[in-house]
Amino acid sequence: MAEIGDLLVPDVDLDTDSVVLTGKGGKQRQVRFGARTAGALRRYVRARSRRPGLIGIDQLWIAAKGARPLKPNSIKIRLRELGNRTGVEHVHAQRWRHSFAHEWKLAGGDTGDLMLLMGRSSEEMPRRYGASAAAERARQVHARLGIGERV
Repeated sequence: MAEIGDLLVPDVDLDTDSVVLTGKGGKQRQVRFGARTAGALRRYVRARSRRPGLIGIDQLWIAAKGARPLKPNSIKIRLRELGNRTGVEHVHAQRWRHSFAHEWKLAGGDTGDLMLLMGRSSEEMPRRYGASAAAERARQVHARLGIGERV
């Protein structure tokens, strides 16, 4: 959660639709985001720029009230509240990581590339993130390959 919670305004590049994330050990990586995310970020940055009292505050995420940065734990709480309000259970950042890893692998994405995007130096965590949906992926690949249908 700290990777997103500690973002600074200069970390977001709306020209390339990417963000520089700083992971554990200060390792940085650039990650692209999609058009819908880019649109939402553009609207947020515009609204943020109109908020009074933010001069000298480089943190991207600002609390709803006042001119203070939103802490990573506050983002965690906010995600849970939004999930509860919309009827989606168990909303948390790790859920996104699991879903992303599953979709990546389902689309045929390489584990090494996934490791780079997720800021991991070993295959353990990306494998764990994608493991919860591994059986579903295996069934889909099996159906696509049609092995056993040519007998």
